[in-house]
Amino acid sequence: MARDFLKGVADSYDVIVIGSGLGGLTAANQLAKAGRSVLVLEHHYQYGGLATWFKRKGGHIFDISLHGFPSGMKKSCRKYWTQEIADKIVPLKDLRFINPQFDIKTSFDKEDFTRLLVEEFGIEQEQVFAFYAHLKGMNFYDEDTRTTRELFEEFFPGRDDVHRLLMEAIAYSNGSTLDDPAITYGIVFSNFMNDGVYIFHGGSDTIVGMMVDEAVKNGVEIRKRCLVEEILTGPEGVRGVRVNGREIACKAVISNANIKNTVGELLSPEAVSGDYRKEVEAVRVSQSSCQVYLGIREGETLPDVGDLIFTSEAEHFSSEELLDFETSSKTFSIYYPEMRAHRPTERYAVVASMNANWSDWAGLTDEAYAAHKERLIESALKSFEKFVPEIRSKVDWVEAATPRTMKRYVRHEGGTSFGTKFEGLAASMKLPEEVPGLYHAGSVGIIMSGWLGTMNYGVIVANKVMSALAQRLATA
Repeated sequence: MARDFLKGVADSYDVIVIGSGLGGLTAANQLAKAGRSVLVLEHHYQYGGLATWFKRKGGHIFDISLHGFPSGMKKSCRKYWTQEIADKIVPLKDLRFINPQFDIKTSFDKEDFTRLLVEEFGIEQEQVFAFYAHLKGMNFYDEDTRTTRELFEEFFPGRDDVHRLLMEAIAYSNGSTLDDPAITYGIVFSNFMNDGVYIFHGGSDTIVGMMVDEAVKNGVEIRKRCLVEEILTGPEGVRGVRVNGREIACKAVISNANIKNTVGELLSPEAVSGDYRKEVEAVRVSQSSCQVYLGIREGETLPDVGDLIFTSEAEHFSSEELLDFETSSKTFSIYYPEMRAHRPTERYAVVASMNANWSDWAGLTDEAYAAHKERLIESALKSFEKFVPEIRSKVDWVEAATPRTMKRYVRHEGGTSFGTKFEGLAASMKLPEEVPGLYHAGSVGIIMSGWLGTMNYGVIVANKVMSALAQRLATA
């Protein structure tokens, strides 16, 4: 008899959250602490959305997206989660950029980055500080039509080496390109420049596990392997969801799915206006990514080659090359044993990441798909041999993930790893006006992007839901 993953779940809640990504989990935790009954429904067998992990035989464990975030994560985790979680956020010290134009190492904080721009790239300090000040003053609601390319030319004209230094890590972090709005770059870069790049000591499995435990302690009901098939609506808005074939009532729904999936797949066509549906359909998803996971054999070691390595063989940086089907640009995340010191054995792991287009992978035959995954693996090994020549003899587990892998596990349209482009924000914020009681929290190219932006957006949405529920109660 099939297991009932909804066993014990009530028939009605104040709020149902679709998806257990950081936005959904954080919103659920805030609402439960405010005394609301909350049910979180996750379709996958792991919690965390893209902030998740997987294990393989031989004791290997790999993080999907724990490759660095701004120091603001520490403050947000302390404020919206616990001090214990915040205390596990630690800085990365050695970020390396290796390409035909330069070979540098940096801690990526303001002081060291300024030193690099002045001493290594010959930029006047006043111009560097003017650039920082300009970025700090940017807000996502500003009417700023410039592209990131135009912003760079304004402050560092003709210096494509400087443009590369400024852009490469951010493109990897949130999928932005030189032709995206400058605001999507400025906010993210400014937050990294506050104090460098941080990571969660213990890995994704630890941070998500701690968050789930805290949410449950605060009263959240959370279930995995529960696929929401439809958001149920009526004349007055949201009335519940259908999940695993069962209907559960609620006063409000927060969708942590992609905004395009939320409107295009979970809502009936008549639930929103035609104009709004067209607006959502016009929202562009950001690109996806490929990864190659290298598990190092127990007992083998790696030299200290840095924490993050941005490497490329391209003579000049371009967003097109970064997304090319056979790009030479890769980011290596090195996981040393101290990352998971709580585990019984000391293990190293390496994750190679490459930005990618869904269209390059979507239509491949099974044979071609398998061949290109092997190509990814070989390319990653060959590239990493520059840092560890004997890497092939140290690896006992290797596999590749592609945009199709992302699509399979997170169900995002286009297999996107970075949510939607900037215009997705307006559609996301407008959703409760179209369907009273329905909200969206997730990555929409805003508020620092990535882990921190998604978490903070979850808080914003939770506050809106609390306000709406309080108003509804007062009216009743």
